[in-house]
Amino acid sequence: MEQIKLKLIPKKILIIKPSSLGDIVHSLPFLDVMKTCFPQAKIHWVVAKGLEDLLECHPMIDRLWVINKDRWKNARMLPQTVKEFKTLYGGLRKEAYDIAIDLQGLLRSGLLIKATNARFRIGFREAKEGSALFYTHKITGGQDIHAVDRYLKIAAALGCVSEEVRFPMTLVKETENVSGIKSSFPEYAVLVPGARKVANRWPAEKYGHLAAMLPVKSLIVGSRADAAIANEIAGLSNGRAISLAGKTDIREMISVIRGARYVVSNDTGPMHIAAAFGIPVVAIFGPANPARTGPYGRNHVIVKAEVPCAPCYKRNCKKPICMEAVSVDMVYNTIQKI
Repeated sequence: MEQIKLKLIPKKILIIKPSSLGDIVHSLPFLDVMKTCFPQAKIHWVVAKGLEDLLECHPMIDRLWVINKDRWKNARMLPQTVKEFKTLYGGLRKEAYDIAIDLQGLLRSGLLIKATNARFRIGFREAKEGSALFYTHKITGGQDIHAVDRYLKIAAALGCVSEEVRFPMTLVKETENVSGIKSSFPEYAVLVPGARKVANRWPAEKYGHLAAMLPVKSLIVGSRADAAIANEIAGLSNGRAISLAGKTDIREMISVIRGARYVVSNDTGPMHIAAAFGIPVVAIFGPANPARTGPYGRNHVIVKAEVPCAPCYKRNCKKPICMEAVSVDMVYNTIQKI
């Protein structure tokens, strides 16, 4: 096992993991182990704008650095981006971190870890876009390993190990909006038909037919971008599903997921939230590899078709036979078993 000899008790630690939603959830066991190992250290986290609600007011995090990484990609915003980056660069340098960890492994996260000038700048040896050039210490993460276990390799290299993998989520206070919804559905399933990668989406038509068959009503969650898909599913469900896509913020969505009897989901962020809370998950996989990004822990089941081209890791696919080959009956029968 690779080891990093600190020769100091860290007083301040920075974790760089801006996105995505599922990746941040996967990083929470790493946060838990680091805080347990170094209880006196102040921990800061760099997170992408739009996802800060997941970590805001977290008892283990002393400060959030929120970056608008999507705007940074806009060439027309380049002057403002340069100004923002310089301000952020200077702010991180002033913090005098003892340890900075890059769990993202991209060029911009590499530049941010360089900005800290921390004595220990740690990341993965196989990080992309040249970000590994900015590390003082590199750890081999590996490819066919779950993201949670991969992140914990860095903690182990620092001498921080735990027998139990925990996902410390912030406590979510229910809003009147969510309370009203849940009071109308004492027992329900949650459907998650969206996914950032189009190729990871099981057809809406199949979700609709599944919802019509389930013994409990379904609540469909997702962002505004998922609203059209969610509405299509609700329309095909014979009144058995209701769309909440775009009608809840992240914290409200978490509250809805926590109350579910089970969750049926594509490979996407809310699936990992459900798994973190121990809600049984039926996860539909096609081009992605469940060994890397499947729901972590027990009580979860992967449904996938055995096709020769999967996993291919494509974002888009003209002939997504891996998802088309997963039938409604395959998913329904799996739900019956759990």
